[in-house]
Parts: sequence; C-alpha cells; structure tokens
Amino acid sequence: MALLRTERMALLKLGQVVATPAALAHCEKHGTDALQLIGRHAGGDWGDLCAGDISANVHAIQHDLRVFSAYSVGDAKLYVITEWDRTVTTLQMASEC
Repeated sequence: MALLRTERMALLKLGQVVATPAALAHCEKHGTDALQLIGRHAGGDWGDLCAGDISANVHAIQHDLRVFSAYSVGDAKLYVITEWDRTVTTLQMASEC
C-alpha cells in the first residue's frame, strides 16, 4: 500500500510567520485554523484572488517580489502576505491594511 501525502510543497520561503491579534481572534471565532491558511498560501492556493492577481503572484515568486493571498472567513477577508525578501509572512485582516 502506498502512503499518500496530503501536504503541498511550499512554493516560497515564508520567513518569520506572524499574525495580528485581530486575525487570530477572527479565525478562532469562525473555527478556522490560521496555520492552515498560511499552509495554503505557501503551497500556491491563493484563495479568493482574480486571475490577474494569481498571475502577479506567479511573477512575484519568479522575481522575488511580494506575494499575497486572500481568504474569506466568516464575514471578513483575511490576507496572507509574504514580503519580497521572504523574511516575514503576515496573516492580517483586510481591514488592517
């Protein structure tokens, strides 16, 4: 029997992973695992982005630019943003931008 892997390989380095208190509270309130959102981002599941933003992320990975994802959680949108130099990835509420 073959062992199946369910994790995706990371497409980019995340650096230090941080989250705002509001984003963590919102995830907890809605039963969403914040680390799962970070994992989706790292694996190239950009969430609720349009085709143009997805294309921009592919370009950003190839050219060391800022990469972002957007996820709808409850009644709000959360962003995961990895900085161009890959030193930090932040989970935050869209309203905090």
